[in-house]
Amino acid sequence: MSKLEESTQPPIDMVDLNDKTSTEPVEKAYSIYTSKEKWFIVTLVSFAGIFSPFTANIYFPAIPTLVSAFHKSTELINLTVTMYMILQGLSPMFFGSFADFHGRRPIFVLCLFVLCLSCVGLALVPTNAYWLLMVLRCVQATGSASTIALGAGVIGDIAIPAERGGFFGFYSLGPMLGPAFGPVIGGALSDGLGWRSIFWFLCIASGFACIVMLLFLPETLRQLVGDGSIAPSTIYRPIIPIISRHYSEWTSGSPRPPRRKFRNPLLLFKNLDILMLLLFNGIVYSVFYAVTASISSLFAEIYPFLTDSTIGLCYLAIGVGTAVGSAGTGKVLDWDFQRAKKAYIESHGSESMKNESGELKDDFPIEKARLMSMSYATLILVSAGMGYGWCLQKRVHIAAPLVLQFIIGALSMSVMNPTQTLILDLVPGQGSSVTACNNIVRCLLGAVSVSVIDLILNSLKPGFTYVLLNGIIIISMPLIYLVIRMGPRFRRRRREADVKTLVAQS
Repeated sequence: MSKLEESTQPPIDMVDLNDKTSTEPVEKAYSIYTSKEKWFIVTLVSFAGIFSPFTANIYFPAIPTLVSAFHKSTELINLTVTMYMILQGLSPMFFGSFADFHGRRPIFVLCLFVLCLSCVGLALVPTNAYWLLMVLRCVQATGSASTIALGAGVIGDIAIPAERGGFFGFYSLGPMLGPAFGPVIGGALSDGLGWRSIFWFLCIASGFACIVMLLFLPETLRQLVGDGSIAPSTIYRPIIPIISRHYSEWTSGSPRPPRRKFRNPLLLFKNLDILMLLLFNGIVYSVFYAVTASISSLFAEIYPFLTDSTIGLCYLAIGVGTAVGSAGTGKVLDWDFQRAKKAYIESHGSESMKNESGELKDDFPIEKARLMSMSYATLILVSAGMGYGWCLQKRVHIAAPLVLQFIIGALSMSVMNPTQTLILDLVPGQGSSVTACNNIVRCLLGAVSVSVIDLILNSLKPGFTYVLLNGIIIISMPLIYLVIRMGPRFRRRRREADVKTLVAQS
């Protein structure tokens, strides 16, 4: 059997191939890509996704230097951080929804190109032009922020629900490593080569990423390429088609999906289940960001023997934790889905879990499958967060807060990744748009937490500060149980509304 034939053999989407007793019929493959090809695509988009948080956090160590260079107060330089986070939340609403309609590949290349050009401007900005620094930081955020939403949309295009957990867990490694390694690299560059070197580094890195995406990333938007077997126009094809060799032997056997009309991503906020998920995820993210944003100031005060470089290294603990948590959560999500699938098949016989449109049936408990393990992780996360605050207040040995940082990083991923995977399941075809909605909620809540964390720390001290923040997570936990209980009803209403819309359009 040739490699092409092997790669296009239709797997059983929702049935365990090792289950010899299964009588469920073989379904058409959701995507023509093999498992290795899917992992390659996910690796590409994960690499691009790192730039949104990385570009934000690499800037932090240079703030004192910029205060001196631009002769502005710390508050004014911090305003460039606040504006960055606001644009970081808003811009994916445009680019994400645009990618859901016009394609992932060209928007990926455009965003990275804009980021590269903005970094050139920032590296050359004169120190008597504070206004230009502010404008270019906003442009920089516009270019970098949307890569996370675009990558999530790609995963929704190529992966069935049974494998999305693993892919999304690996994909999250890129975006979540930025807050950990950004300050380390930024501090080293600023100390060794000056603050302008930070932006030259970002220019080279984003330019390289833009070229990589241009060379290798295939178009995955299903309304353009279907399961991947429909050859798109030239602009959507990679220059070096390593995994798009299928185009050379493409035939008209695969029907092109119907062209959807543009959907306003803001309308997704009208869905109560999605809104509850976004709010809970945003609260957890804001507490996580409050921890990372306060590491340098707290550690410098409590452990005065630390230098700027060693403080930067302290970020590695929470960074490695996020990496471990992302990888582990992906496996747990896939395992939980298989458990739910097995229980569903046992109760419904050999009946398919999909409806005629290829989506999960309304009575399949996808919400429970994604969120069943999250409550335990949330309780441990809250306990670790409170312990972290009291360790800092009691000025215990530095090893204790670093270990707790690792746990906080790992468990934050164990809480956030399931909700982000679930929202992809709930609105198929709008992966980038719903991830953009997630991004705006968590970025705005994160901006609020960064703005007030120093005020709260000064008033309550670290111990009670992190009791307060983690207490907010506990108070918001009922949102998850409401989604599990009411989610199927909301899914059914959305499906019925979509059917009515299609009938009206036809």
